[in-house]
Amino acid sequence: MARSNSSNAWLQEHVNDHYVHMAKKDGYRARAAYKLLEIDEKDKLLKQGFWVADLGAAPGSWCQVAKDKVGPSGRVFALDILEMDPIRGVEFIQGDFREEAVLNQFNALLGGRQVDLVICDMAPNITGTAVTDQARSMYLCELALQFAQDQLKPGGNFLVKVFQGSGFPEYMSAMRETFSSVVSRKPKASRDRSSEVYLLGKQKKA
Repeated sequence: MARSNSSNAWLQEHVNDHYVHMAKKDGYRARAAYKLLEIDEKDKLLKQGFWVADLGAAPGSWCQVAKDKVGPSGRVFALDILEMDPIRGVEFIQGDFREEAVLNQFNALLGGRQVDLVICDMAPNITGTAVTDQARSMYLCELALQFAQDQLKPGGNFLVKVFQGSGFPEYMSAMRETFSSVVSRKPKASRDRSSEVYLLGKQKKA
């Protein structure tokens, strides 16, 4: 089947992408690693000994960054509906984040201890219908926020990818109810034409 012009353009952009080449050179599984690295450079989210939950982790580039930063004394827990090749020191559960049974399994992995940081780079399967895709994306973001409310220790931080559009202002308001401050980040590795931004909830309220 012939590729559409848009998919050809995406492929050309991907092949020529500076961050794709860097990821190959540096041993990261995806260019998304540099988004987390840049945000962490600015906001100092990842520290030695931290417990981190990575939601929507596959293929695992954020796990790679997190595990490197938290060191041997820290722990990284990952969850995704997709398969993910093992990463040394990362504990992974494959399952649908929207299912309560999967969340319960993930919570059991944490062993009742709350984490220092929740990171979420999840996106839904794209249908091509903007209204549907935005609704699906916001639903995942709401589930991630609920997880952070339940599993983050007081003072912990929450970083989540959000697409600007319907439901975005309400989501910002919900985050502000949970965290002392909420800021947006648009790292250089995030493509200009993408409506994605990263919202960072700092200092979960007690």
